[in-house]
Formats: sequence, C-alpha cells, structure tokens
Amino acid sequence: MLSLAAWVGTAAATVAAALAAPQVDVALVLAVDVSDSMDAGELAVQRAGYVAALSHPDFLRAVREGESGRVALTYFEWAGGVRRESVVGWSIIDGPESAGRFAEKLAAQPFETFRSTSISNALAFGQQLLAGSGVTADRQVIDISGDGPNNFGPPVLAVRDRVLGTGITINGLPIVIRPSPTFPEIDRYYAACVIGGPGAFVVPIHTIGEFADAIRRKLVLEVSGDPADQAAPLPAAASAPVDCSVGERLRRSLSDKFYPELDR
Repeated sequence: MLSLAAWVGTAAATVAAALAAPQVDVALVLAVDVSDSMDAGELAVQRAGYVAALSHPDFLRAVREGESGRVALTYFEWAGGVRRESVVGWSIIDGPESAGRFAEKLAAQPFETFRSTSISNALAFGQQLLAGSGVTADRQVIDISGDGPNNFGPPVLAVRDRVLGTGITINGLPIVIRPSPTFPEIDRYYAACVIGGPGAFVVPIHTIGEFADAIRRKLVLEVSGDPADQAAPLPAAASAPVDCSVGERLRRSLSDKFYPELDR
C-alpha cells in the first residue's frame, strides 16, 4: 500500500503530466491496408489521396474550426501484421505548414504489399498508438481502410469490442473496387463487424477514381466530429445479417497453404 506522501506524489505527477499534454480536438490514427489484394495502381492512388487530403482547404478549415484548432495525427500500414517501418509518428496539425510536413513524410514512404488481412492486429496496434499519443484529446478515432474480411490474427469482433470499450471510435473506408471473393460486400462487413463507437460511419470506395474524394470527406468528418454531414454514413444494406467470422473460418480451412511468418 502506498504511503500518503507517495500517493500524493503520484497523483501530483499524473496531474502535471495531464496538464503538460497538448489539448487537441481529436487524436486520429490512419490505418491503411496494403495487403497483396491491392495492386500497385490502387496503392499509389490511395497514398496520393491521403497526401492530397492533408493540404485540402476543406480539411484545414475543419481543423481550424475545432475548439482547440488542432488535431493529432499518426499513420501506419498493415496487412497480415503491422508494417512498423511505415509508421508516421504523432504530429499536431494546426495549419498548412504542419499538415504539409506530415504529408511530405507520408509521400516519402516506399510501397510494399504483404499477405493476409488482419483487421484485428491493425485495430490493436491503433489502440496502442492512441495510448501513447502524448496528447489530451476530446475524441480518439481509428480510421481503417481495407478490401477484405479479417483472415489472420485474433477474431475481429473480440478486438473491435475491446477497442470500443476504451472509448475509441472506429470508422471504416471499405474498398469495393475488386470485391473480395470471401465476402464481396465488404462495405456491409465493415459496417457490421469493424466500425463502432459514437458517430461511427463507413465511406465505401467503389471505383479507383473515388479514392481522393472519399479520403478527403472522411478526414473532414472525423476532424469535425459531425457524421451528419455524410449523406449515407452506413451502407443501405448494413442491417442485413453478416457473418463476421467468414474470413477467419476460411483461413483455418486453408491453413496448410499459408505461411504466417511471411505475412508480417
């Protein structure tokens, strides 16, 4: 048991750390799918969409109009596991200069793809990043893109629910350009099995030409915290039953054909 003096010292240190942490309107994790079901053209357009969104007037306006006028942002790429060398560390975005610096770091990343799709590993890593953000945020959000169901790592529902239990909101950018043979309506899967939390929404991408606009609209919504601005936050068929374990069951049935160590 801590002595009174030790308890007071610990409490004071906690308060001091909280006061020292920069206040932001939202701490936002961008978790981007680079599984090998994405071709080089899609990867390039996806990356360009994020870079362009960061300098777009709509995004910068949404940042300025927040209560504190700044947001915290980090980025990483994932497939069967997290590509840790892809992490662009936490940055506070408060205007064109800071947004431009983040965009430059992002644009300099090499393109790589990997096997498998572990939404669960990506969500867990996003939660870790938020825990170490070093900021005090009114809202915490993981923004995750993907073109297939979870087929590697822990079950997606268990991890999703654990993340939501900490107060984090998860939004989705399902990519339906070349529908997954495992679950073609990946927008419905994301709506039922991946997203959650206050104001959660998905913005599906159906053609490669939609990347830039969808990414920009999604970032604006996440910064503003007002999904009501989105005409259709959830796909119309989101209420239909969805088998959230479809990818995991398929992976188990084909486990002898996969080499997990190559997915990381």
